[in-house]
Formats: sequence, structure tokens, C-alpha cells
Amino acid sequence: MALGLCHEASGGIKAGMAKQLGYHTIREIFTRFQEADPEPKGELDHVNVYTLVVAVALSAQATDAGVNKATKELFKIAYTPQMMLDLGEEGLTQHIKTIGLFRQKAKNVIKLSRILVDDYDGEVPNSRAALQSLPGVGRKTANVVLNMWWRYPAQAVDTHIFRVGNRTGICPGKHVDAVERAIEDNIPTDFQLHAHHWLILHGRYHCKARKPQCPTCIIRDLCEFEDKTQ
Repeated sequence: MALGLCHEASGGIKAGMAKQLGYHTIREIFTRFQEADPEPKGELDHVNVYTLVVAVALSAQATDAGVNKATKELFKIAYTPQMMLDLGEEGLTQHIKTIGLFRQKAKNVIKLSRILVDDYDGEVPNSRAALQSLPGVGRKTANVVLNMWWRYPAQAVDTHIFRVGNRTGICPGKHVDAVERAIEDNIPTDFQLHAHHWLILHGRYHCKARKPQCPTCIIRDLCEFEDKTQ
């Protein structure tokens, strides 16, 4: 998962790297996030843990809305690894051809489905290492699945979290792994389960790459971002 260190490729406003916020400020930030949205949810549609793995794998360099549109009919006919194998690579391709890199993603989904059938009796494993051994499944995908399905406090760092973490000072870091560690090290444990969802949603709808919605931001007074919009 490649990310620019100082700005969003699609944006232009520099994310920079604010200094790490202190404990009390971070606790207040997440208290506000929790009050505004007590049970934040991921926005990828799925019907079971297998379809969640597939959806997250398909979402690389694609929007959740685009993936949901492509999988709406797919998951009605292929919601287990064996059903996906029965559909086949060409059949799968027809469903996901509106998604970027769809041919490679189709190959990976078929390969990971074969591995799940052959090596895991058709079940999705629930360790990060086992998940990451599947084709097309990186650390971010594994963390999303562990968090959303098994409610393990894994932190899936995407471009939104990278931007928000560095702009605000909640979890600054020069690379994805550093931001992930900053979340785990600095965000109080009672907020860890939903931390990455709050951060993703804040980045997606408020702390946007091009035009951050600073005037209506619920953490504006606590944020270290120097170039706040008026």
C-alpha cells in the first residue's frame, strides 16, 4: 500500500506531520467521535466473513461505493469460496469489470478461494499472518477483516487515516506502519476497537484531502493542522 509522505496525490493540500498530541487531548477527541457516532461501521457491503475478505481485497484503489455496486449481484451467487470457484475467473470478471485493476483482482480472488478450500476447509482463518498469506490480501485488508468480523482492535491505515493522523497530531508517522503504531500506542484502549473507523470516516467526510471541512469539524479546537479552512 503506497502512500505519499507529505501530501495526497489526489489532493494537493500538504498533510505535513503535526507533533504527537498528548493523552488528554486524544481522549477528548475520541470522546467526541464516540458521542457523535457510538457504533461506526465499515461501508463495504458483505454477507459473511468470506465476502468481507473479497470486498476489502477488491477495494484497493477503488471506492467503497464502486465495490458495493459491483458486488451487489455477485454476492447473491458467490458467497463461499467454492461458489466463487464454480463461478470461475471469467464469470467473476464480468461482475467486477467496473473496478480498477479488475483482471488482477479476479485472479487473486480465485486463487485465495482455492487456498481457502484446499487448506482451510473453506473457512477464513482469523490470524493476521494466515490472512496475509492469501493472494491480494495485505496487512490493511487483514486488519479490516480482523476488526470488522472478529472485533479485534486491529488498525487498518489507509490514505484517510494517514492524512488525518498527520494533520491533526492524533497519530503522526512518516509511513503507514508508523501511523499504525502511533494509533496503538497513543489512543486509549477503550477507543481502540472503533478507532480506525472513526478516523476513516472523519477523513472521508470532514478532513478531506482537497477541502477539509474545518468550520464544522467537531475537533477543530484540538487539531494541530496549521492550514485550517475558514
